[in-house]
Amino acid sequence: MGDVLELNDVSVRRGAKLILDRVSWSVDEGERWVVLGPNGAGKTTVIQLVAGRLHPTSGTVDIIGERLGQVDVAELRPLVGLASAALDQRLPAGERVLDVVLTASYGMTGRWREQYEDVDTARAAALLDAFGVGDLAERTYGTLSSGERKRVQIARALMPDPEVLLLDEPAAGLDLGGREELMGALAELAGDRRSPVLVLVTHHVEEIPPGFTHALLLREGTVEAAGPLEEVLTPQHLSRAFGLELEVERHRDRYSARASRAHADDHGAHSAPDARDARDALG
Repeated sequence: MGDVLELNDVSVRRGAKLILDRVSWSVDEGERWVVLGPNGAGKTTVIQLVAGRLHPTSGTVDIIGERLGQVDVAELRPLVGLASAALDQRLPAGERVLDVVLTASYGMTGRWREQYEDVDTARAAALLDAFGVGDLAERTYGTLSSGERKRVQIARALMPDPEVLLLDEPAAGLDLGGREELMGALAELAGDRRSPVLVLVTHHVEEIPPGFTHALLLREGTVEAAGPLEEVLTPQHLSRAFGLELEVERHRDRYSARASRAHADDHGAHSAPDARDARDALG
């Protein structure tokens, strides 16, 4: 089998603004990717492309062997699960949690007149259990906490048994406890060979779950680096991408990054005279 996802020399323009500039990237079976970069780097645009929800201005996008522009995207979407903040806003607050997951079978965001078999209900319940929210099945979606909603969304994205699962900033807005619970669930998903190809978008290396294998690092709509995590998450690559001298640490299977001591010392040295001048002016 060829690449599951492939972008070849892709550019995206919105008016006069160039969002992506000749980006090439490929994802193969069994890989777990993180798409990383600062605000405005083009991360969400990449996800919209590989989800079949946006067409490139130039270049080609292939999703599971089908080329965007030459295939009915309605046929592709059940094969690509997506969990995102934009989708969260479209899910009815009054919908029963079990139905939020069930309706993904038809690509819908609310129950209408469609019928489900017992096997569908059992699968939805099992997915909720797998992400630790099975006891919330009869609650309404709008009553859930942010962390609970994130896990329900991932269960929903997996309902059609997709070949690719896209997670757009799944830890955004979560507190420390909620983030770590989600990281544990995603680590289990990444470690399961039956799981689909995973692509996770984040701003923060701390939000990369154990078990992820590769990274695409974007900077101003271009590829700074792409490949195995340990080759991409280096101080050199991250410092260039984020425009700040960074130190990177790895503890077990988790990464962290912070401003380098030299940068912090230099910043302090430049700011200290200003503080003294202020004290002198006041005193």
